[in-house]
Amino acid sequence: MPTLHWLNDEEARKQSRQIPYRLLEADATLSAPLPAESPSPSGRGARGEGENMLIQGDNLEALKALLPYYAGQVKCIYIDPPYNTQSAFEHYDDNLEHATWLTTIYPRLEMLRELLSDDGSIWISIDDNEVHYLKVIMDEVFGRKNFITTIIWQQRTSRENRKVFSNNHEYILLSAKNPVAFGEARNSLDLDEEVLSRYKNPDNDPRGSWQSVSANAQAGHGTPDQFYVLVAPNGKTHELPPGRCWTYTERKMQEEIAKNNIWFGKDGNGVPRVKKFLSEPSNGLTPETLWLADEVGTNDHAKKGLIRLSLDEEVFDTPKPEILLKRVIHIASEKGDIVLDSFLGSGTTAAVAHKMGRRYIGIEMGEHAVTHCVPRLRKVIEGEQGGISKEVNWQGAQAGFPLPGA
Repeated sequence: MPTLHWLNDEEARKQSRQIPYRLLEADATLSAPLPAESPSPSGRGARGEGENMLIQGDNLEALKALLPYYAGQVKCIYIDPPYNTQSAFEHYDDNLEHATWLTTIYPRLEMLRELLSDDGSIWISIDDNEVHYLKVIMDEVFGRKNFITTIIWQQRTSRENRKVFSNNHEYILLSAKNPVAFGEARNSLDLDEEVLSRYKNPDNDPRGSWQSVSANAQAGHGTPDQFYVLVAPNGKTHELPPGRCWTYTERKMQEEIAKNNIWFGKDGNGVPRVKKFLSEPSNGLTPETLWLADEVGTNDHAKKGLIRLSLDEEVFDTPKPEILLKRVIHIASEKGDIVLDSFLGSGTTAAVAHKMGRRYIGIEMGEHAVTHCVPRLRKVIEGEQGGISKEVNWQGAQAGFPLPGA
């Protein structure tokens, strides 16, 4: 497989193995009302309840310290690394030279891979400056066959007239430890109002509302048993359209007809269609790769949310909205699973994971681990109603992760 080469790339490929393990120690400076004390990997401190941890320190050293305890256990990793945009940000040095950026990201991805569970996935936010190089590195670290997709996120809705093009989107690159296991474990999105409106019950089926879908498919993937003339219960024959095959073999189709799972219209003469019931456990929407602002918010929505929390007069330039992280975490994990963010920033991933009943590990090197992340998580525990709180019925610590003795 082709690999990417850059200045000092050999050192980057060795770095994750050369980082020494650090002893775990707790730091009492991050005190209640965060949950109970837990051991701290490298850095100045961590707090957490059970496996909830907020770690302040270099994320490369912290990830190495986590490996003996969490290798193969993390279900969902989301990171939002500096984009290398040649801009000066208050909280990050986002002006790294290209080779330095690649050298920084490569060993961290190697250790993140080791932390992933077999059905786990890693989601990385990025923009045009490094997206294509990041994709090549992810293919090398996680395996090209393990790449799932590129998600386009509409991160702004206003037009930027000062540039040649108004850039309104960013990317989320998604890879899995094992694509088959991830595909079986991943969650569908909830049905929206528009989709729900399609479900009716014109035949008063006791199983409830349903919608119909085509009973034929593209012929290119069909077997010989899927090509036949279908005879309806009233004796009418139905031939396949050109280039199509039936969804089921003839024997299976007759079984489905007998179960009242095939709809021929109110008069029985309609084109056969398969009934899909609203009550089916597998019901849900397959996630798409275009995530629009009206569904998952924008950077501006996230900024306003941080201001409402009154965390600090200084607000991050490009925070991610809670509803965006909610979608990622919903698709990639279940309640009780571990979610990890090694570029925690303003603490959005940890806040959303907490509200959604996931365990979490957040790593942040800067002072905003204390000035932003700690106060934000305290507000979450106290039951703040910003972000996704109302949507997930978040009521505070006693409804999710109780404080010790609560």
